[in-house]
Order: sequence, then C-alpha cells, then structure tokens
Amino acid sequence: MIGPGKAVKESTSAPPAPLTAGRLLAAIVFGLMFGFLLQKGGVGKYNVLVGQLLLQDFTVAKVMLTAIVVGMVGIFALHHFAKVNLHLHPTKLAAQTLGGLIFGAGFALIAYCPGTGAVALGQGSWDVLFGMAGLVAGSFLYAELSGWLKQTVETWGNHGKLMLPDLLHIPRAIFVPAFALLLLAVLFWLDRAGGHR
Repeated sequence: MIGPGKAVKESTSAPPAPLTAGRLLAAIVFGLMFGFLLQKGGVGKYNVLVGQLLLQDFTVAKVMLTAIVVGMVGIFALHHFAKVNLHLHPTKLAAQTLGGLIFGAGFALIAYCPGTGAVALGQGSWDVLFGMAGLVAGSFLYAELSGWLKQTVETWGNHGKLMLPDLLHIPRAIFVPAFALLLLAVLFWLDRAGGHR
C-alpha cells in the first residue's frame, strides 16, 4: 500500500530548484505558520523546555511525536502516489551520534534548540541570543573542519541510505501504519501520564 511510487525514484541528491518570488513567498508564509504553531504549542517557553529536560513536562515530546506521525504518513503516502521523491541522507553512525551529543549538550545548557530558539526570540526572550551566538560560532567551526570531518568522522559507520523498514526487513506498507500506531499509543500514554503545561 505505501510502497515507492512508480513515477518517482529514491535519491540522495536533488536538482536545485530555481528560486522564484512565489517559492520565496511560500517559504516565508510556511515559516511564519510553523513558528506561530510552535509558539502556540508552548515549545518556545523556557519553563516548558526545562520541564521536558527534567522529565516533568512532556509538551515538547508530544509536539515532536505528533510531527513525526503526520510527516511520516504524509511523506510515504505522497511517495506512494508519485507526488514526491524521497531524498535520503546517508546513515553515518559516528557523525550523527557525535552531532546528536553536541546538539543535546547545547540544548541542556541553554534549554533551546535552533527552532525553539527562533520562536523564543520572536516572542521577546532575549536570553536566547547567547544560544544564537553559539549556533553561529558552531556553524563557523563546522565549516572550517568540514574537509577533515568528511575524510574521517563521516566515514566511520557509514551505512549509506537506510530506513527503519529496510533495516528491520519489514515492508513499508506494514511498517508505516504500525509505527504510526505505536507512536500514537506513546502520545496517548504521555497525555494520560501527566506532564501538562
């Protein structure tokens, strides 16, 4: 049911789309909508983010799990009907583990990630500027080290294009709805267990 569409292919590289005024306007509108929804969901508030890190408020986890379910079902359904291509990033265990640890350490130190930080800045939380400065410095450092990283860390544990259904040898038509139901069950449990704002 949710297999690859016949008219599309899986690829790791996409031809660059021309930047038009319409595409730029759409990006601005969707970006503003995304930021608005994050702010209304409460994930730009320092106390909510700290509550998630202390496992006392699961608002952030619920927002993220909801986004994963909607995104996963939507993308695979669109791919099945040949409306989108899948552009998979390679699974590079060392690089992604190290990146996740650095990201997590930054999140733990300032209680903001780049997305929630932008929302917090938009609602007037000036403390996030320290995190934004760190983000710029980290991006500069990564750019300076990118050549060395590509030859070393990014080659360790490189498994190529890999998705969970492929790793588990489960057809996507079975995996996607089953995993969506599992995540919905976790969402229901989190909602019943407490941790409300």
